[in-house]
Amino acid sequence: MDPRRLARFPFLKEASGFLRDRGITLSDLLQEAAYRRARARGLDRVLVALEKGDRAPLEEPPLRTDAEVLTEVLAYPVARMLVSTIADPYLIRRYALTEAVWAQMRLSIEDAPFVASLAGELGLDLLGGNGGFQIHFTDFLKHTNSMREKEWKLNNQVVDGGRVRLSRERALRVLRNAVQGKIESELPLPVNDEVLEAFRRDTQQVKTILASRKERFKAEELGKVSITRFPPCMYNLLASIQNHENVPHSGRFAIVTFLHHIGLSNEEIFKVFGDVPDFAADVTRYQIEHITGAIGATEYSTPECATMKSYGLCPGGDLLCHQPGMKHPLTYYRRKPRWIMSSAATSRPLAGSP
Repeated sequence: MDPRRLARFPFLKEASGFLRDRGITLSDLLQEAAYRRARARGLDRVLVALEKGDRAPLEEPPLRTDAEVLTEVLAYPVARMLVSTIADPYLIRRYALTEAVWAQMRLSIEDAPFVASLAGELGLDLLGGNGGFQIHFTDFLKHTNSMREKEWKLNNQVVDGGRVRLSRERALRVLRNAVQGKIESELPLPVNDEVLEAFRRDTQQVKTILASRKERFKAEELGKVSITRFPPCMYNLLASIQNHENVPHSGRFAIVTFLHHIGLSNEEIFKVFGDVPDFAADVTRYQIEHITGAIGATEYSTPECATMKSYGLCPGGDLLCHQPGMKHPLTYYRRKPRWIMSSAATSRPLAGSP
């Protein structure tokens, strides 16, 4: 394969062979001055992904010389090692999404045989023909199962002999999901002390930016509602979601219903979830619309306190939680202003209170 293609699609297996043939060791890559540019390009790859995500512009580097090609191929393993030294789930998703978006853009100018070949390496049964592509329905379902728009439902596709017909544009969109899934599944990589030490300064830079992004979501006011009035259970759920921690479905359901019933629109609720990557964005929008009754016939209620406890979502509560008649998170939200002004609100709150 043309090395320039490997520089543009460095996740291909042949890229590893390309580097192996040149006898570049890990220590060489981490320490040698000859590869300083590759290390810088790898860091830049991660920073752009973190700050821009799927809106990151595709800036094709010059690939005129062998040295320029080698730098770009090496920048990919450098970026993967950097992401792995931090091993933050949000960073991994963000990085994988950005690489996948870039791959989709680059594939737009490639010929059909190469697109089909790349798909095969990703494990997809994709065939080109008549200006478009055909993909086996099982691969279509696997790589579109998080895309909730009606246009991606299998029953809205043209299926012939078990194969889904796709325009070139839609086929590349499916491949983007496959690339993202591949990269996410491979991270974080195991890293040794040599890697940790070599990237110590770069890792700190990335961690600082990552922490800054998470901190932005912790505003004291949330549009027209006040976080300071949230019961401890909802405050904890909100903090976890905006820190991109793993929140169970019951927790996501509870916070969406709560935000809906205190007056946030679906779009405002979606923004609460922060910078969710593309896959998660599709799922999140669908879940919000379903829970709030925008699609479907049911507008779901916020779970009461007893239910939150049974889900394991109650952190124990504060003094207001334990007042007579306090059986529902929405009751807490309504009563909190009066509680703050009352003489009873003089004791230290318990765990989880904002």
